[in-house]
Amino acid sequence: MSTRIPFLKGHGTENDFVIIPDPENDLDLPRETVAALCDRRAGIGGDGLLHVVRSAAHPEAAHLAAEAEWFMDYRNGDGSIAEMCGNGVRVFARYLQHAGHVTEGDLAVATRGGVKTVHIDKAGDVTVGMGRARLPEGDVTVSVGEHSWPARNVNMGNPHAVAFVDDLAHAGDLYSPPPFSPAAAYPDGVNVEFVVDRGPRHVAMRVHERGSGETRSCGTGACAVAVATARRDGTDPAITGTPVTYTVDVPGGTLVITERADGQIEMTGPAVIVAEGEIDGDWLENVVR
Repeated sequence: MSTRIPFLKGHGTENDFVIIPDPENDLDLPRETVAALCDRRAGIGGDGLLHVVRSAAHPEAAHLAAEAEWFMDYRNGDGSIAEMCGNGVRVFARYLQHAGHVTEGDLAVATRGGVKTVHIDKAGDVTVGMGRARLPEGDVTVSVGEHSWPARNVNMGNPHAVAFVDDLAHAGDLYSPPPFSPAAAYPDGVNVEFVVDRGPRHVAMRVHERGSGETRSCGTGACAVAVATARRDGTDPAITGTPVTYTVDVPGGTLVITERADGQIEMTGPAVIVAEGEIDGDWLENVVR
């Protein structure tokens, strides 16, 4: 990697990402490289990395090329691979607009969690079709210190455990993954959301993201929280035939989540490109040795 590698930095409700444009999938980005780039002291810094690749050029997405030109090869901040990232999809779409690949309006983005529909609004917000939530059966418990809470198991293409608490401070520092049981519920780990009520159809959350620690926002987590809250409130659009919308406050801002009668979930929020530059290839090559 002796050449200089273009990058950008962006965020969605302060869930921030290193963006690596690589349309033809020419770059080798092993786990150690991604972790070095996302390091907040010795690298660029980010909760995760958005590797921007044409679907046809990536072996994991080639079968989706007819549906979506672009593939979001998403990595967690520790370099591990993740199925989906809701805030990441919005920032990914904003990058495509910034780079001139797309304009305002609708587009499709391929992810490991399937093809996501995206709408870039003239006012600046980005809406992502997040698909349907799955609600696996079985009781789940999450813990912080000596406290434990029942949690709702929600899968948004990636796994979530949603716990309702009296105070968000009860979640502790969230540096380490909150323990959960049974272990079989989440064999590959889980994103854990702690939720409090703010008003009618209005909640606030904190989240420990698998592979990243506590983040300022989590898009799939906000969707999982909205679905779990609706079910707690006795609301299921598939039964009532009426969409339900929740406002979800995260430490980095606010997201609006709508679950439609057909089960499809839409997430609306901001997406911002804040900087762009070049990575020194020699530095990167040396830092991961």
